[in-house]
Amino acid sequence: MKKAIILILLASLTSGCVIATKDQPTIVPAAQTATQATPAAAPIANQPAEATPLPTAAPAPAEKKFIEAKVKRVIDGDTIEIIINNKEETVRMILVDTPETKKPNTPVQPFGPEASTFTKETLEGKDIKLERDVTERDQYKRLLYYVYIGDKMFNEMLLEKGLARVAVYPPDVKYVDQFREIQKNAQMAKIGIWSIENYATDKGYDESKAQKHIEEKSKQATPTPAPAVKEPAPATVTYKNCTEVKQAGKAPIHRGEPGYSSKLDRDNDGIACE
Repeated sequence: MKKAIILILLASLTSGCVIATKDQPTIVPAAQTATQATPAAAPIANQPAEATPLPTAAPAPAEKKFIEAKVKRVIDGDTIEIIINNKEETVRMILVDTPETKKPNTPVQPFGPEASTFTKETLEGKDIKLERDVTERDQYKRLLYYVYIGDKMFNEMLLEKGLARVAVYPPDVKYVDQFREIQKNAQMAKIGIWSIENYATDKGYDESKAQKHIEEKSKQATPTPAPAVKEPAPATVTYKNCTEVKQAGKAPIHRGEPGYSSKLDRDNDGIACE
């Protein structure tokens, strides 16, 4: 009887295990589950395409700021005296250098007078506009400006005529590139200061080349004197006696005059046929 009960219990236990095994859920790897659980997103109808950004317009160049003034006097090609705000000031033009005409202990340099004359004829007594770069004044307390007459920058006009070279003193270099282009054209044309080989340099003007030019110009200006024309010697005149002298209308004859002879001057006083 006991054996039968034990067998029945064992059978019951075995049967329960089998049922539990059948009801146990199947384990699926996490990655596979996630893949199966997340369906592919359906395309959205009428979705607009991503907008292409429009190019940004370049900023407009800054408007030039001018100061109005009047030219009182021209000092030399690149320096002027002005009246500004009812006050007299000296202005040194930026980025250009003309040959010297009034620098102490420096001779007048070739094309310096021409530059001064051009500046005087163009600017003296005229209303002008001034444009500043970075530095307000130089070491001599002169104002530093680009000078305009009408709508034309005068600094450029000097370069165009070969009456100035580009002189760079940072930080005032606003127009240096366009100034160098203008200078290049004058160099190629060999006008003004560029007509003298190696005269104008990045450091200034070569005095030796200037002196050589002055000497050559002086020689050209001084004409070679014509050879002196010798007058023909007077023909020799002789008279036999004072009668011939008087007949020729030459009496009296003084010593040294044609026809004088000591034999005609009996008293030897230097006068023959008295």
